[in-house]
Amino acid sequence: MSPKCAFERRGYPPGQHGKEGQFRRGRASDYLTQLREKQKARRVYGVFERQFSRYFDRAERAPGLTGTNLLVLLESRLDNVIYRLGLAESRAQARQVVSHGHIMLNGRKTDVPSALVRPGDKISIRPESMKRPFFKALRNELDDRRVPIPRWLSLDTKNISATILNLPTRDDIDVSLNEQLIVEYYSR
Repeated sequence: MSPKCAFERRGYPPGQHGKEGQFRRGRASDYLTQLREKQKARRVYGVFERQFSRYFDRAERAPGLTGTNLLVLLESRLDNVIYRLGLAESRAQARQVVSHGHIMLNGRKTDVPSALVRPGDKISIRPESMKRPFFKALRNELDDRRVPIPRWLSLDTKNISATILNLPTRDDIDVSLNEQLIVEYYSR
């Protein structure tokens, strides 16, 4: 959640009766904690409700743990990979870079931030986009900046290109989410 979110900043709901109302309400219901965890995941990855529920359905059909499958799907979105590589400061900026057509996936221009990457995929910046000031500055910053690249990705800082080595595991995903609460939310 963003630092602007009143509930996260204060710990109680906004408004005149937010603080005192908290004491009357008691503890949050299971449904509320599950809903908040799902909303947190949606905000972290910048995904709308319909997309998120489709990702959940896909994760549920895949073999293995549904919660882990969901996080792997969300992590393997192209905009998230661009963010993880350090080619953008935020997921929102990564989404914009992709949607403006600056990224090539396997040698083809793509403007779909939700494209899912697979092991062996190659990501690069379009040659026309490399002339832009943002990418010129990025090339200089990548050499100086020591952003920890996840071990499931490989980055060539000289050419600003990357390769997907394999899909992330739950250990590779550093987002502080309790995916079990999300699974319980959709299982009710």
